Amino acid sequence: MLTSEERNRYRRHLQLPEIGENGQLRLKHARVLVVGAGGLGCPVLQYLAAAGVGTLGIVDADKVETSNLQRQILYGPRDLGQFKAEVAGRVVRQLNPLVHTEVHVCRATLGNVRELVSKYDVVVDGSDNFPTRYLLNDACVSFNKPLISGAIYKFEGQVSVFNYQGGPTYRCLFPQQPSGKEAPNCDATGVLGVLPGIVGTAQASETLKVLLGIGEVLSGRLWVLDALSFQTRVVKFARRPESAAINLQSASPTDYADLCSVGVNAISATELQQQLESEHAPFLLDVREPDEFHRKHLAGATLLPLGSLAKGVNAIPRHHPVVVYCRSGRRSTQAIERLQTEFGFANLLNLDGGIEAWEELAVTSQSN
Repeated sequence: MLTSEERNRYRRHLQLPEIGENGQLRLKHARVLVVGAGGLGCPVLQYLAAAGVGTLGIVDADKVETSNLQRQILYGPRDLGQFKAEVAGRVVRQLNPLVHTEVHVCRATLGNVRELVSKYDVVVDGSDNFPTRYLLNDACVSFNKPLISGAIYKFEGQVSVFNYQGGPTYRCLFPQQPSGKEAPNCDATGVLGVLPGIVGTAQASETLKVLLGIGEVLSGRLWVLDALSFQTRVVKFARRPESAAINLQSASPTDYADLCSVGVNAISATELQQQLESEHAPFLLDVREPDEFHRKHLAGATLLPLGSLAKGVNAIPRHHPVVVYCRSGRRSTQAIERLQTEFGFANLLNLDGGIEAWEELAVTSQSN
């Protein structure tokens, strides 16, 4: 039964015949895993917590950065440098103390996805890369869990529900995984700050519909929003038996190559500065996009965008220290993991904090 506090808090839900007390009890006992506590995950977590979803799992390995504050509204300046999952967990508990949070400070990988997905009723995908999306899809197929998917790109957003009551899966809509160059993330392209709020809220709405068993769920339908014109359209797609049958056991491991649990060694901006001043300076590899490189880069660095690693791999030395960097350290981590996994490199260091940390060091040095 609902407590008096719960009846008062969720009164507007109880007044809806489609939800009522039975529906609210379903939400109270539901377990939802939110993968990614960034632009999409923030509104998802806020609205699911406010709605009374009993247990929210939060998966994210990143720390709060200044550039996140433009759109990731769970965080503020005082949270900089802290793990997003931990901050999000605290904020959610403050928003609704009746909700239980389970914080997972990690990336979803092939090594942990089974344990993560199997414990929850529904998975919400707030990730920003295709390997994670395919990994979550295949895990949801393996454990027969609905997947609430959202994606954003510049001014456009998409939402759909996969693997729901025998409906199409993510692979039915996207059978082939695009390359990083074909589908760069927000770090490389930018995004309208309000867009993930709209798309994440739509994901939260679909999650509640799935949990409550009400309305017409976006299964077999892709909702597309153009924020510049505020035009929306719905694209229908069908289940493809050969694609829908792919799960963690039958998928190609190369689909998750960027998510392998490979250790990545790091170097701080201060340590790099010292090494560059020594007789044995490391090779510098910039994995950002050309426009970012031309605006500013480390002197002597070689440009090799993340999406072009395979084409330029022969230009990277194997018997000399190589420092890989991007804007914040995220893309460079992915680059190192791929270079180590697919090409056998063992001499790579990730610039912790990326070129942003390097610029901060320069400002600090000048002020001193």
